[in-house]
Amino acid sequence: MSVSIQHEDFDVGAVMAELRATNNNVGAMVSFVGLVRDSSYDEKVENIFVEHYPGMSEKALNKIIEEARQRWDLLAVKVIHRVGTLGPNDQIVLVATASSHRGHAFSGCEFIIDYLKTDAPFWKKEVKTQGGEWVVTKDSDVQRMERWQHK
Repeated sequence: MSVSIQHEDFDVGAVMAELRATNNNVGAMVSFVGLVRDSSYDEKVENIFVEHYPGMSEKALNKIIEEARQRWDLLAVKVIHRVGTLGPNDQIVLVATASSHRGHAFSGCEFIIDYLKTDAPFWKKEVKTQGGEWVVTKDSDVQRMERWQHK
């Protein structure tokens, strides 16, 4: 289980190979890659600036991973979140899970990204043609996270 917060891009294939090599019981791997969109609410996004509070962000992500591990049989988890200035189509986040069975890998991955979107301390500023503004948590992201509280 590992968390990395970094400026550098990541290689999804290399991360998945790393997860696969962690345990001979891996029967399923699932990954989610989030990308920077080039528009937001019909406005062109030139780039986004992502910042975090070192130490606090890693602690929050590790807590989310631990809760996922308590719910599902996850053999390996890797979360990478990029910070700094990112342009449209850049990779911003990776959540990868490995388990003996696909259901655990899918549910664990989905749970982690849903909680990451709402509970992890990252701040994103979208720079648009009309200026910049900080991104607020969407109601749809909160609803996705809340559905896990009833399971």
